[in-house]
Amino acid sequence: MIPWEIEGTELISCNCSYGCPCQFSATPTHGFCEAMGAISISSGYYGDVRLNGVKIAVVFQWPGPIHEGKGKCQPVVDEQASPEQREAILKIMTGQDTEPFATMFSVYASTLEQAFDPIFTQIEFDVDVDARRGRVHVDGVFDLVGEPIRNIVTGAEHRARIDLPQGFEYELAEIGSGTGRSQGNIALDIKGTYAQFARLHMNNKGLIRHRAAA
Repeated sequence: MIPWEIEGTELISCNCSYGCPCQFSATPTHGFCEAMGAISISSGYYGDVRLNGVKIAVVFQWPGPIHEGKGKCQPVVDEQASPEQREAILKIMTGQDTEPFATMFSVYASTLEQAFDPIFTQIEFDVDVDARRGRVHVDGVFDLVGEPIRNIVTGAEHRARIDLPQGFEYELAEIGSGTGRSQGNIALDIKGTYAQFARLHMNNKGLIRHRAAA
């Protein structure tokens, strides 16, 4: 197994209501799952290949709950990544060189019926986790905007977080509202639904944890 490690920031949005039942081991709001998002890697490596500055994106679609499988995925890697970086990050994204089910990459890969050929294109990523604001533009594939949830009475920004001490994607996520549209192999249109802003740190064995369990 080739050792790897990545640290970075993500913005992901799905078609579920705020909170996303999947985070609580429940079935999706509408019975099926659709999602899009991106990760910007601040530092990382795959063997001897440095992954600092690499950006990746995905579009997912499952006809039912994720654990029932039959999903589709469109992986995307920033066109600025070198051939070596592309090969390395795609192995991580497809769950290779990873202990079984240790990361979300490994978990989601196990539920896919179809993974389309990766797209190499421009990825613009501007995300502030603490402010719960972000914008992702994946040229020719999707646009996604994340913003704070608004109080339904006052209109003020509402802050909520999800803490997963044993999670396989993040330890703590700020929750916001996402609006996005994708095209191509998986065409989605989501408006004002669940979005998560999180800092990620993981390796072959799963999350590298920085928070003490409550």
